[in-house]
Order: sequence, then C-alpha cells, then structure tokens
Amino acid sequence: MTQQAAREKTRPVQVGSVTIGGGAPVVVQSMTNVPMVDDGAGPHLDPSGNFDQILRLKDAGCEVVRVAVPNRASLPYFEQVTTVSPLPVIADIHFDHEIAIGAAHRGAAALRINPGNIGSTGRVDAVIDAAGEAGIPIRIGVNAGSLEDALAARDDLTQAEKLALSARGFVEHFHERQFEDIVVSAKAHDVLTTVAAYEQLSRELPEVPLHIGITEAGGIQQGTIKSAAGLGMLLAHGIGDTMRVSLTADPVEEIAVAYGILAAVDVRRVKPEIISCPTCSRCQVDLIPIADEVARRLGKLDKPLKVAVMGCVVNGPGEARDADLGVACGKDSGMLFAHGERLRKVPADRIVDELFSTIEQL
Repeated sequence: MTQQAAREKTRPVQVGSVTIGGGAPVVVQSMTNVPMVDDGAGPHLDPSGNFDQILRLKDAGCEVVRVAVPNRASLPYFEQVTTVSPLPVIADIHFDHEIAIGAAHRGAAALRINPGNIGSTGRVDAVIDAAGEAGIPIRIGVNAGSLEDALAARDDLTQAEKLALSARGFVEHFHERQFEDIVVSAKAHDVLTTVAAYEQLSRELPEVPLHIGITEAGGIQQGTIKSAAGLGMLLAHGIGDTMRVSLTADPVEEIAVAYGILAAVDVRRVKPEIISCPTCSRCQVDLIPIADEVARRLGKLDKPLKVAVMGCVVNGPGEARDADLGVACGKDSGMLFAHGERLRKVPADRIVDELFSTIEQL
C-alpha cells in the first residue's frame, strides 16, 4: 500500500471550510481543555477561555478544534464560541442526545458522539436527523474504555476486533439512515491495539475517513512517544485522514508533535525540520547550543525546510548537502551548504547568524 492509497479511497467530508478525506492533506486537530465556570448561573462552558485557547491553537497550526459541551446550560455559551472561532468547532457530546441536537443548531461544524453511550437507537437517530438538517458531519468515536457492554464482555475477540466491530456496526446503521457524512475513530491507550483496530477499519470501511489518535497517551514525553509510534505506523501505510495527538498538557503542545510526526513519515510538511547529530568526541565545536538555537529560530518559520546541523566530517558533509540548507562543522568553524552546493566557511560563533541570513535569501 502506498502512503496515499488509503486516503485517496476515503469519501471527502466537509468540516466547516476544512476537507477531511478524499486524499486531502491530513488535518491536524486538538481539543480545548478550559474548565467550566460558575458565574451564578450554574456551571457552564467558559466562552472567553475557550476562545482564547482556540486563538493560541490556530497560531500553532491547528486546523479544526473540538470543544466539550458538558451540559445543556452550556449550549448558549457554545454558540458564542462557534460565532467567533477562527477554526471550525466540533461539539464533543456524551450521554445526552439533546445536547448534540442543540449543538447542531448552534453553529457546530460537526458533532463527535459515541453512539454507544448516547442511549437508544431512537436517540441516535434523532442526532443523525439534527446533523442532517444542519448539514454537518458526525464523527463516530469508539473508545476501548466505553465499548457496549455486550461487546466488551465477549472473550472470542481481541480488543482491536471489538473496537473495529463496534465502529463498523455504527457505520452500517448510519448508512441505513442514508447519512454518509461520517468520520470514524477507534482509539485505545495501547499502541498496538489501536493500530490493529485502524488497520482493520481501513480494510473493511475503505470509503470512510478515519480520525486517528492514541487516547489517554500521557504527558508530553510518554504521550509523544506513544503517539509517534502508533500514528507513525498508520500514516506510513496511508491510514488516517485527520489526527489528534492526545497529551496531558496544554493542547497547544499537541500541534507541534502532530506536525513532527507527519513530517517524520514524509506525509505532510509545513514546518522546518532540523537534522542534527548526537555529537561525539570528534566534534570540535560546541554543537548542542548551536543546534538548540537553530531549532528555536526555526520554530518561528512556516517553511517546510530541511536544515542540517552536523558536528564533524564523518556524516556531516553528506547530510548537510542532502538538506535544503546545512552546516558541517570542523575545528572552531563550519562549512555552509545550500541545496548541495558549498557556500562558505564561517567561524563557530557566526554559524547560526550566517545560517539564517542564508535562509532569508532562499
């Protein structure tokens, strides 16, 4: 399977102005985590806090944002968020189908529900009808921690098979209702379980766009590692039309990790990539602070450049030449390269400034 094959088979689904599926670039999502407020009217969604966080997410490169609507009292405040948000807002709903119906009519660009905890089939159908009337899609979100009781109790299936079977059953019901604008997710905290579930869904539902992620992945370090391992495997095989990296952290942190994973498997590049060696006793410059400063400055750019910062002559010249721009260091100096061409030798204390002076000329 090529990198693009699976994504090109999926049906395009429109979430506001953003296309998910149909071979479109993999869409990066996140979710706000602003606590509810109680200003005397009872606990409800904080519109200003969510709006401020959405602005920060947009600046970081987020393309679609999900907002939890925890209760019916939050619906007017959710509408305030959708009215001013610069990003399409997906309403995240659990348990109460009336909240989903209300969100559909209050500016949600899409709904995210787990049909298994919404209630009866009639309630699920009411949500489908509301989404159809509003002209918005639904993400069917299945999680290992909230499978239907009967399915969870089966011991003849693996957890991955249970996730895929649950999602497929819901998709079939939506199709029976003539509702096609769906995206599916089937997440677990276990990397291999998640990967197996999505591989099965990609085979069995090749037309349905998939939202991929490792749920409850942990803090920045563990969550990044688990997400990179699981999502990298899927993306490298063309599986995944939209993604969220779930971190127990400021959601803005999720965006850089997501784009880093996409770039690492050469699926989508929007930010610079630094190629730098781990250093060894052959290195004759203080490379670590040089590489740190290059990375810091590159973080402010929106060019999909490859920049090599190499410490010695073993792999340095080759890596530097292979990058869009690079430096191969020698004793107290470095040789700059651009697109494989040697430019000039610069002293160690001028490497970073000269590198970025050259970047500005590209």
